[in-house]
Amino acid sequence: SNQQEMSKPIISEVKALNTIAQDTRIKGNVESNGDIRLDGRLDGDLDCKGRVVVGPDAKVKGTIRCKNAEIMGRVDGEIVVAELLSLKATANINGNLTMAKLSVEPGAIFAGNCKMTGQEEVSIEEV
Repeated sequence: SNQQEMSKPIISEVKALNTIAQDTRIKGNVESNGDIRLDGRLDGDLDCKGRVVVGPDAKVKGTIRCKNAEIMGRVDGEIVVAELLSLKATANINGNLTMAKLSVEPGAIFAGNCKMTGQEEVSIEEV
């Protein structure tokens, strides 16, 4: 019976990917338990349990809080990431950055303070 236990399928949580398209503008705060890719405009805060991708043509005015982030577009506001913040070459950020790990491609621009934390110091509040 031990062998049977081993072969039981592991049921993993399925997280939805939300995509905000290029010609979409959201005014207000966005909260998600899954991952988000933003190619449009967001005027408001983004709280996400998963991964946030800000596309090359995207513009965000507000605070981004998430587990992992990949920034290719423009962000005016604070970014707080529990794990890895990745700034791509086309990123343009005006605001403070807080993260556990940082990856920056040559060409990325940011104006603001950059603070690296131990993972336990950054808490993501429950949605």
